[in-house]
Amino acid sequence: MSRESEEVEQPGAVALPGTLSESLRAELIAFRRDLHMHPELGNQEFRTTAVIKARLEKAGLQPRVLAAGTGLICDIGTPAPGAVLPFFAIRADIDALPIPDTKVGVPYRSTVPDRAHACGHDVHTTVALGAGLVLADLDRQGLLTQPVRLIFQPAEEVLPGGAADAIESGVLDGVSKIIAVHCDPKVDAGVIGLRPGPITSACDRVEVTLDGPGGHTARPHLTTDLVTAAAKIVTDVPALLARRVDARSGLAVTWGRIEAGHTCNVIPQHAELSGTVRCLDLPGWREAPDLVHAAIDEIATLHRAKSQINYVRGVPPVVNDPVVTELLRDAQTARRGTYAIEDTEQSLGGEDFSWYLEHVPGAMARLGVRVPGDPVRRDLHRGDFDVDEAAITVGVELFTAAALLAL
Repeated sequence: MSRESEEVEQPGAVALPGTLSESLRAELIAFRRDLHMHPELGNQEFRTTAVIKARLEKAGLQPRVLAAGTGLICDIGTPAPGAVLPFFAIRADIDALPIPDTKVGVPYRSTVPDRAHACGHDVHTTVALGAGLVLADLDRQGLLTQPVRLIFQPAEEVLPGGAADAIESGVLDGVSKIIAVHCDPKVDAGVIGLRPGPITSACDRVEVTLDGPGGHTARPHLTTDLVTAAAKIVTDVPALLARRVDARSGLAVTWGRIEAGHTCNVIPQHAELSGTVRCLDLPGWREAPDLVHAAIDEIATLHRAKSQINYVRGVPPVVNDPVVTELLRDAQTARRGTYAIEDTEQSLGGEDFSWYLEHVPGAMARLGVRVPGDPVRRDLHRGDFDVDEAAITVGVELFTAAALLAL
């Protein structure tokens, strides 16, 4: 969706280079729509990588594709002689989700069955690309005060996230700070949400299999009743954990799948459960695997079920550095004034941007993408997700202002 950008002078806004021209604004909207029509899953983003690379090369830049073949980095500006950590990094994730695009009446609906940019990564990518093009132009004018590295990262949606592989390949070498945005469909376009400290939660995956001798439902005392065992795990594990970890950690297990049995009068010999483990802070996240294992084993043993647990480590919380968060606040204030910023809450969603913050200070902002006044709720990870494309301009100009103010 698109609407005309509204230029309203607000308290705190100042004149700063790095705004978007009308021609580049239109080009970026078209670029985002092209990505939206051709979504690719994590570690399969070959076309996406190619079109980003081609546009950066057209601007005279020298992007470098990551070793895995998807994702890339691109440096803008020349480090000062003797600079130890010269680069200010801007990160975008480029992958899509394995769900169908259910939007109607838009020309940029996904052309790939059961694939959709339903989390806004097409917007993140377009914003980072646009910022790179603007900053490259500023660098040619001698107005870029610190070199910038663009990081276009694959596989954010694949646990434990493509960030870990990108870091291992060296994308943070020489980086002093890093920033990112994530689309927020609850916030109007033109506004960003900021929060120092934790802004997302940790997210892991747990898969459980239960086995035991089944039998006739007329004689459950002669069987291992796996249906009851599975039901007890679903209900009792969260209750046990609530008494074994600090409540302020917000450790929560939520089950998304349970399968057991094939007919009404047979107690099955096998059952499966899977779900997510989410946590608000790092101490609770570090304890979570042992606590979840112990709780599941206790309940399974009580019901004479043999349990196997596959606990898949995901991502820690994104913990925003206060100084970099203030940099984003200053950048948005300079561009659009103090009214274009709101305090945001900590989300229970996971984001692998957190891995970068284990190495360098950084911060993620929530980028408002809701059309002001739109009564339709277009949540993330839904097939009808869409954005107000005016948010692209907001994101680009936030990034360019942050890069200019970083020193």
